[in-house]
Amino acid sequence: MEQIVKDFQELLDEIRMYRQMMSIASFDANTVAPKASIAQRAKRNGFFSKKVFEMGTGERMKGLLEALAPHKDKLDDIVAAQYRLAKKSYDQNTLMPAELVKEYNELIAKGNQAWEKAREDNDFEYFAPFLEQIVAKTKEMVGHRNTENKPIYDMLLDDYEEGMTMEIYDEFFAKLRATIVPLLKQIVDSGKQFDNSFMHSHVPTEIQKSQAEFIAKKIGYDLDRGYITHTTHPFCSGSHRTDVRITTRYDENDFASSFYSILHECGHAIYEQSMGDDIADTNLSRGVSMGIHESQSRFYENCIGRSREFWQYITEELKGYLPQDFANITPEQFYMAANVAKPSLIRVEADELTYSLHIMIRYEIERMLFNSEVEVKDLPALWNKKYEEYLGITPPTDALGVLQDIHWSWGYFGYFPTYALGSAYAAQFLAYIREEMDVDALIAKGDFAAITKWLNEKIHTHGSKFTPEQLMEKMNGEQLNADYYCDYLQNKFKSVYGLS
Repeated sequence: MEQIVKDFQELLDEIRMYRQMMSIASFDANTVAPKASIAQRAKRNGFFSKKVFEMGTGERMKGLLEALAPHKDKLDDIVAAQYRLAKKSYDQNTLMPAELVKEYNELIAKGNQAWEKAREDNDFEYFAPFLEQIVAKTKEMVGHRNTENKPIYDMLLDDYEEGMTMEIYDEFFAKLRATIVPLLKQIVDSGKQFDNSFMHSHVPTEIQKSQAEFIAKKIGYDLDRGYITHTTHPFCSGSHRTDVRITTRYDENDFASSFYSILHECGHAIYEQSMGDDIADTNLSRGVSMGIHESQSRFYENCIGRSREFWQYITEELKGYLPQDFANITPEQFYMAANVAKPSLIRVEADELTYSLHIMIRYEIERMLFNSEVEVKDLPALWNKKYEEYLGITPPTDALGVLQDIHWSWGYFGYFPTYALGSAYAAQFLAYIREEMDVDALIAKGDFAAITKWLNEKIHTHGSKFTPEQLMEKMNGEQLNADYYCDYLQNKFKSVYGLS
């Protein structure tokens, strides 16, 4: 058995090395790679994807899994978790032809570049043929592994958050909708407005870059093991806990855009940088699920970064990086400006209260798309209709509407709902932390270490050693409970707006 386990882990290490190189190449493709290399990058991506697929589904893996199966209950925690993940991946992927996986990944590489051009040119028709192919290929791939004849979208949801289905999400979003919609109406009807025009004072990009490093270090992102650059759409890319990179985007007339995207991506990055020593060099060294991963970014961005105590602490230090226009702005003004709640067009710049409405729109569109209730060509009109319905506004262009997110060009269908899930988890974790320490006092002092240590010990260090359900059970004996998030939103925004 000792030799079998050794051979099994060696194979997983080989796969992991390929995946690390693919992660680095993907980061390069989205940041500095020349546009002329698109075709070659697509070919390379297809080659490595096929190689990884074949290693994970080949005879060598099959033999090792079969040899381990009779002894799986006797394996130590690490090997047992590695076996669980490898077996699940093997069972799913052996049903899909390797050539189809290669074709899909080549298509994704081309589709991503098409999206960038379409967004830049405000030309959905240019992207539409690529998106049609991506949707069709996704359905084809899921069809190969759909042995139980489940709804395709249920399988996609499960890919990003194990155990999630349309039925569960429908109930989850219904609960959020019942809180957010009337609360937003109450705020709008109150007529109360805060002056946040100062947040749009001109801040040169170079100053924002210095500010980005400053805030990243403050919050706990280790730049000796990380890197910050800029892209159209902010993201985090981690190949190993010693190499976790993030991106942001800069708007010289809206410094808060990069400020909050840095906090958000740092949440992801701190998670990736904090994998435990026992799993750091294994296939378990990754987030347990997208919902839990997103909870970390939303925690740092909102639970910390939009709190009154955070602005009480950070204002004077931040002013050292900002132009003279900000010299007389008080912490309370920053806090109020950071928590203005109103309908908006762009998801990544939405306020904390309305954010989940943006997610509901995407969830409902994806649901319709994969239930064959709508076609790709209909998406711009459907998108605009739902924005009018949920937020009372209509995007003036597709670049500000259906083309604003990168996810569909990457084939990330079923991913969006995890953003709302992450916000709910974050509020739940905040409630747990409050039971053990005075969170507000720590934030007001700029002492984030104890808070991050709690997250490290309860979540980060375990990587994907446990399932989301097991992690939650181990943490506090409770599963996801949206009531924490609803209470958090009610308490916060009623206080901000002085509502009863």
